[in-house]
Amino acid sequence: MTVQHADLAASGRWGEFSLAQQLGNVGSEVSRALRWKGRDQKLFDGAIIRALELMDFTLQDSRWKHRLKELARARELLCDAWLGGAQYASDLEGLNRYFFYFALAARK
Repeated sequence: MTVQHADLAASGRWGEFSLAQQLGNVGSEVSRALRWKGRDQKLFDGAIIRALELMDFTLQDSRWKHRLKELARARELLCDAWLGGAQYASDLEGLNRYFFYFALAARK
């Protein structure tokens, strides 16, 4: 897998973002995936992979060590939704709503 956001990781910029900004950015990729779902599999998969990559960066951010359980669960639900929701009945629409509120908080 190619790192899509290598500049964010290498420069340390991701670590400068608040949790709301980080999860809002994940939500942007989830929204893109939702837009391409059923229309273009390559673009859909690319958006999901980028969202997972950003979630991994967030999980590695030591500032959120007290929230690892919630963050890891969100990542797990994203994987489940990508694979059709068989394990937890998760869907991209629900995840899009979840991440939207982080993007909204980041703008304030």
